[in-house]
Amino acid sequence: MVRRVLSLPSGRIAVCVLAVIALLAASGPLLAPQDPLAAGDTPLAAASGAHWLGTDYLGRDVLSRLLDGSRVSVLGSLEVALTALVVGVVPGILSVYLGRTFEWLTLRLADTLVALPFLLFAVAVVALLGNGITQAMLVTGVLVSPLFYRVSRAATLAVARSPYVEAALVSGAAIGWVVRRHVLAKVLPPIAVALAQTVGTGFVIVSSLTFLGIGVQPPAPTWGGLLASDLGYLGQRPWAPVAPALLIMVTVWACNVLADALRDVSGEAGRALLNSRRARAHRLDEADPAPAGGTR
Repeated sequence: MVRRVLSLPSGRIAVCVLAVIALLAASGPLLAPQDPLAAGDTPLAAASGAHWLGTDYLGRDVLSRLLDGSRVSVLGSLEVALTALVVGVVPGILSVYLGRTFEWLTLRLADTLVALPFLLFAVAVVALLGNGITQAMLVTGVLVSPLFYRVSRAATLAVARSPYVEAALVSGAAIGWVVRRHVLAKVLPPIAVALAQTVGTGFVIVSSLTFLGIGVQPPAPTWGGLLASDLGYLGQRPWAPVAPALLIMVTVWACNVLADALRDVSGEAGRALLNSRRARAHRLDEADPAPAGGTR
């Protein structure tokens, strides 16, 4: 699937953008030219050679704070996506095989989680358990998990009705073996699409919470926190919110483009894409046959 995604122009662009964001998250604090927490003598300074993106209201270097805050945004979005993946996929697959009672309970639980406003619920949990990004992201991941539950359940139902799966169960194969051998390969492509979309949703959630000052205590830098602080000084630096807003928008856009690319290369659409490319290559070979005697 990776080769198929990279064969699409949109897939290559999305992977390159997300690779840059991952590099910023891994080495952003090391790449920061100045201490992101150190206040300076020139507050609200314009962009210059010493401060490429200027300084904030306390004189801190904006570029350094953007690079240092990338780790929190990336790790927070991954926490949301991975928590939703684990909480949603496992019961989604098992609901097809563990009987009507387990199926009814998990469906009702998924409907309940969908009805809860995850952003407000995350704020409430942070108010009860303390201001921390980890607990907010874990709770948000649980509330987003019905997406994975329904995707994995629908894919498993399609595979469970296949003759070879029914034959394996009739012959006495264990449910765990059937899931590992037959179900996972069919379920992984739609789960990968949902995972890419959820990572983008996680970026929006992390940015929203940190914009409100929830999850990370100041003066720790975050993309959402930088955006919130810049909005208070638009009269002096009207261009200041552009950099953090652009980073958030580009990252979410890349996640959605990657999800579209994964959808295009998986399932029936992926097979149709491969068949069309093979047919095009075959037509090109017929139009330009190789010389019978070799090259001269």
